[in-house]
Amino acid sequence: MEKRGQWSSRFTFILAAIGSAVGLGNAWRFPGLAAKHGGGTFLVVYLFAMLVMGIPLLMMEISIARRFRKGAIESMRGIGKKWEPVGWAATSNAFVIVCYYSVVFAWVILMFINSWQFAGMTGESKTASELFFNLTETTGKIEGLGIPWQVLLCLVIAWGLIFFCIRNGANSVGKVVKFTVFAPVVLLLIMAIKGCTMPGAMDGIKMLFVPDVSAFRDPSLWVDAIGQVFYSLSIMMAIMFAYGSYVGDDADIAADAMIIAFSDMAISVLSGIVMFSTMGGTGMLDQVTPSGIATAFIVYPQAIVNLTEIGWFNAVFGAIFYLMLITLAIDSAFSIVEGVSAAVSDKFHLKPKKVTIAICVISGVISILFVTQAGLAWLDIVDNWANNVNLILIGVLECLAIGWTFNLRKVLDEVNKNAKRFKMPLWWFVASIKFVAPVLLTGLFAWNMFTLFHDNSGSYGDYPIWAQIVAGWAVSVLVFVSGFIAKIFVNRKIAKGRYTEDEVLWDQPVKVDKKPNRKKAKKSR
Repeated sequence: MEKRGQWSSRFTFILAAIGSAVGLGNAWRFPGLAAKHGGGTFLVVYLFAMLVMGIPLLMMEISIARRFRKGAIESMRGIGKKWEPVGWAATSNAFVIVCYYSVVFAWVILMFINSWQFAGMTGESKTASELFFNLTETTGKIEGLGIPWQVLLCLVIAWGLIFFCIRNGANSVGKVVKFTVFAPVVLLLIMAIKGCTMPGAMDGIKMLFVPDVSAFRDPSLWVDAIGQVFYSLSIMMAIMFAYGSYVGDDADIAADAMIIAFSDMAISVLSGIVMFSTMGGTGMLDQVTPSGIATAFIVYPQAIVNLTEIGWFNAVFGAIFYLMLITLAIDSAFSIVEGVSAAVSDKFHLKPKKVTIAICVISGVISILFVTQAGLAWLDIVDNWANNVNLILIGVLECLAIGWTFNLRKVLDEVNKNAKRFKMPLWWFVASIKFVAPVLLTGLFAWNMFTLFHDNSGSYGDYPIWAQIVAGWAVSVLVFVSGFIAKIFVNRKIAKGRYTEDEVLWDQPVKVDKKPNRKKAKKSR
């Protein structure tokens, strides 16, 4: 039997999962989409999507991983050997995402370090909006190989922080999240108080919460709300498989998943209050945008320098804003690495710490591409395909595998194993996994493809077609064939007697380390 670590407490698991789910998208994409779709209208549809799709899928991944005590690759093999490539696709896509997400993390660190410059930009909106571009020297095009030393230094710091947080798996993550989950909430509250006390702030709050009934007729509203729920909960990225594999047998997954999902939504709404009140107070409500990069590095700096006539106060507020983004980004970044590390170490019986080091080094080297002058353009292309193509298809395949080829009642029994106050109903769970989620995700994928090929003639942005093929379609192909390539490698090792593939069965007992934080006894002399 395999011995596996465990979260030190239920509270620690919930914090870790919330930390993973709550990321930069909560702070900058959620408010932008709310502004785009009539504020309260978007909130209603978002809540609907959370209930009918997000929560059931979150429960599904956590419960399956707890039962198998494995990461994404082996858990999907436990569902059925033919579905192992889906686990590989989720793991490979997560690896792709962390390569560029770490760079966004580095950019946030860079802006935090340079937030003192806002002190000398009072009222100078144009200068503030150019600070990010001046620091990163980005061209916004597939041009330029130069690497600014400041950005490279921040990238090294980002990877150092990521490794420090997950160096000992669930043990070190559990210690870190007790700070990184609460810190952004405190910082958001500080900014919300400041924002709500500004003249014009209530115009922004009204825009956020008052529904625009006519917006319900816009199909893009439903597409954006479904996408935001799907991207926000860290599902289909190998993360919740990893975190779920450390969950104790006494955990109440049904209740925990509800807490995680609604905490994620609550922080998104709090971020919306900050954004809308601040933009309303500075007279910039018309500039709120769904683009996260534009919001954080172009629009918000303009708001910062127009907060007050006191330069140093604006600089402090800017530092608080970017520190908040740092605390949001770090949880999501290290959880992605943990998801990949757990999946690979489980598959090949390797020591998790060595795998984590290897992943940080390899992805760290690859991430240098995104800090070049052309890095923002490359990042935009890779991010579009990783999220709008790969992640959605992985979601559809997981639903088909678990909903149509496996006994969903077994999964639901695992979800409700220790349920007390709330039990997930069979009709809700089955309807979501078998029908609603795959249909909604297929519709989301179809919409993205229609937009790409019909509205944009098959081209994304103004980037060269060769760049889209290399960083977009080719990466997607590699993600989905990675499992088949790995299978060839595994079969060769088995044939040479160098590797034995474990049986992964639903009823297979797993030995759990019930005291993961207990210090090892000193060796006898």
